[in-house]
Amino acid sequence: MSSNAKIVLRKKPNKEGHCPLCIRITKNRRSNYHYIGHNIDPNDWDVKNIRVRKSHPYSDRLNGLLSTKLSEANKMLIDLQSSKKDISANQIKEKLYASSESVTFFEVAQDFLDDLEANEKLSRLSTDKARINHVLKFTTSKQLTFQEIDENFLKKFKTYLRTKHNLSERSIVNNLIVIRTIYNRAIKLGIVDRKLYPFGSDKIRIKFPETEKIGLTRNEVIELESVDNLTKNETHARNLWLFSFYFAGIRVADILKIRWNDIFDNRLHYRMNKNSKLLSLKIPDKVFPILKDYINDKQSEEDFIFPEMKKADLKNAKDVYAKTKTANKKFNKYLVTVADKAKISKKVTMHIARHTFGNISEDKIPINMLQKLYRHSSITTTINYQSNFMHRDADDALDSVVNF
Repeated sequence: MSSNAKIVLRKKPNKEGHCPLCIRITKNRRSNYHYIGHNIDPNDWDVKNIRVRKSHPYSDRLNGLLSTKLSEANKMLIDLQSSKKDISANQIKEKLYASSESVTFFEVAQDFLDDLEANEKLSRLSTDKARINHVLKFTTSKQLTFQEIDENFLKKFKTYLRTKHNLSERSIVNNLIVIRTIYNRAIKLGIVDRKLYPFGSDKIRIKFPETEKIGLTRNEVIELESVDNLTKNETHARNLWLFSFYFAGIRVADILKIRWNDIFDNRLHYRMNKNSKLLSLKIPDKVFPILKDYINDKQSEEDFIFPEMKKADLKNAKDVYAKTKTANKKFNKYLVTVADKAKISKKVTMHIARHTFGNISEDKIPINMLQKLYRHSSITTTINYQSNFMHRDADDALDSVVNF
């Protein structure tokens, strides 16, 4: 049950190139980091003596703070060893947070981001990191405490996002959700009292505004299928879009990871990247001509069908995420010109392939079957999603009144 605590400067620079000071807690070769809320220039760090150099204007204060934090960590480790409690490095870190009197919002936020990175949730890491930076720009200080995040703070923050960043109401809600997630984390760690919680029905309510999901019509899909005079890149983008649509809106990240040996018995067998669900879908006849376009590049049964992942470092989640993001951006770029040639006025992106399936299916497919096709965990999600495309009842009601 070996464990130790050590002062370190983590090599995770921010935009200014400064790195965070923290206490690394190691237990049975597993490490967690307790951030102290200060970042410094790596040139101001003495690696050999494990302290802030005198070149930093507040070196004495920071070294004093580091010494105090390290003592707290070591004392806690000794107490736990004396009581013979076998707990993890993460639990030790949580106890350190709970014993601290001034843990900031951004310390817990960094802890939250580290967890996302460790679990390779890189898409969410990218978006949530940007949202946390919005809070930092709003406050202009990394010493923001949870006690300061009250209803008034959140109302001003919403106004700031709306006026300074011109964000939509949905984007503003997404920013608030990240703050709420980190606040809940702080409550769990014992950093802030639950009675100060600024969210709830009688406080700041988080509710997604209704948004219209735009999908192509049946005729527009036919135009997309039949449009000719496309370049090689445009054809590839169109193929990926149609492949997604034919399989009820498979996400780009999942499409690019499909291998030839995922197809057998005239079915596609694949695992969803978002929730690791294993799925099996019949291959529609329209998919076979698309597959034929890529068969000459097939190296083996384990080879990817589409080229984007062939040179990816599959053991490096960041590389896979970066190549997926780049590919999606490229597809959307070429889909603009494909739509133009097909005389489709709507903005065609990879994401609306999913909306298009919903739009064309309307209420023709039982809701439980749609849930299966969409890969939703909850049927409520399917009902809410499909309601965007089910207009028949409202249309019939309107016609019954005005058509006389």
